[in-house]
Amino acid sequence: MTTAPCRRKIPMTLRVFLLAILVAGSASAATPNARSAPAKTAAPPMVFYVAKGAPDACGRGCDSWIAVEGQVDASAALRFKKFLQRAGNRNLPLYFHSPGGNLDQALAMGAALRERHAVARVARTVVRECGFEAQDSEVCLKLKQSGRELRSDLWTRGATCNSACPYLLLGAATREIAADALLAVHSARVIVHFRGGMPTAEMKAAATERGIERADRMLSGYIAKMGGDIGLLELARSINFESMHVLTREQIVRFGLDRREFVETPWTFENNGRSMARKAVVERNDADKSWRTTLWRIVCFNADQFELDLQRPAPASSGFPTLTISSGTSVAQYFKSPPAKLQGFEIWGLRMNKEGVLALMAEPQFDFTETAQSAGKRLAHTAKLSNEGLGRALASLTETCPPPKNIALRHTVGAGDAVAK
Repeated sequence: MTTAPCRRKIPMTLRVFLLAILVAGSASAATPNARSAPAKTAAPPMVFYVAKGAPDACGRGCDSWIAVEGQVDASAALRFKKFLQRAGNRNLPLYFHSPGGNLDQALAMGAALRERHAVARVARTVVRECGFEAQDSEVCLKLKQSGRELRSDLWTRGATCNSACPYLLLGAATREIAADALLAVHSARVIVHFRGGMPTAEMKAAATERGIERADRMLSGYIAKMGGDIGLLELARSINFESMHVLTREQIVRFGLDRREFVETPWTFENNGRSMARKAVVERNDADKSWRTTLWRIVCFNADQFELDLQRPAPASSGFPTLTISSGTSVAQYFKSPPAKLQGFEIWGLRMNKEGVLALMAEPQFDFTETAQSAGKRLAHTAKLSNEGLGRALASLTETCPPPKNIALRHTVGAGDAVAK
C-alpha cells in the first residue's frame, strides 16, 4: 500500500511506501502458547478452486466446497473477488488453510466474504487427482489453478489459519472452527520502502511507527465492523512477529471467531502409521467454565475384534470415575478401568466385536456418560455424540484389518477345514 509522503524530516524527493504484513510458519497443537515460528520457504500464493468430495463430506447434504489455501499475496483480494463472481450463487462453504500474508489483502477478502454471507471453516483440501504429487507441488498447483472442479478430501486435523488468516476468517457471517484445527496470531510486521534517496535511521523508525499505527487502526475498525472482540488484536500485539500464539478454544469463543461451546468433528478414516477411525470433541464445562478436548479412535486387531479408545486430560480429582457408552436401547458398555496415563492425559479402552461396532454405527448418535463419586455424592454427565461419517470411516478401516483368527487358521490348515470350527 502507498501512503502520502512523510511531512517531517523527509525531503520532497524521498517518498515512503508502507506494507503491513502478517506471515507465520505452521502452528503446533502441542504448544498452545507463544513460540518461535520455524524458518521455512514461503508458501505458494493463494489459490481458489471448487472441490468435490464424497456425500456429506462437508456436512449433511454437502459434497462440494471452495478451497482457499496458500499465502495471502499482494493480488489475492482481486483474484478472490473474480473467483467468487465466477462461482455465482452456488452458496458453497469455504475452507481455509493459510499461513497468513498481506494484511490489506486479507481484510479486503474478509469484506468480500461478508457481502456474500459466507460460511467459513478451517481445513486442508487434499486433491485426489494430484496422486502422489505433493499438494504444493508445481503439478498439483497447476491443477488447482485450472478452473476445474477437483475430486478431493477434507482434513481438519492440524489444518491452520495463521497470522492474517484469522482476520480474513472473521469476515464470514458464519465461522466454524473444528475441534482439531489451529488458529494462530502474532503482531504485524511493517515493511518500509523509500524511493528518491537514502533515508536516515530516524526516518525509518518514524515511518515504521506510522505503519504500525495504521495497521492497528485498520484492524480495530475491521474487527468492530465484523462483530469480533478487540481482545484478539490486543493479544496479537503482545506476540512478537517472529513468534506465534495458538489460540485456545476459550480465546476462539471469547474473540468471536466461533462462539460455539460444543464442537465435534465427524468420524474420519486415517491411515498414517496405524489405520483408525477418529473424531475430536471440544466442550465447555458448565460447572467451572473450563474447556476440554477429547480424542476418540477406533482401531482393529482383526476383522472381528476392535477397540474404541478415548483420550482426555486427566481430571484433577480422583473420584473413582466410570465411563460408558450406549446407543439407542442398547445396554451400556463400560470402558476398562483404570485407564492408562501419559503426560497429563488418560487413555480409556473398550474392546468391541464387530457386532458391537455395527450396533454403534446403526444409530445417528451415541451417549457418552461419565460417572464419578465426589464428597459422597454420585455425579454423572452424559453427552450425545454424533456418528456422522462413522459408516464410511469404518468401511475404510475394515479393508485394512487382518482376517479373523479362525479364518487365518483355516487358510493355514488348508484341506482340513473341518478341524477349525
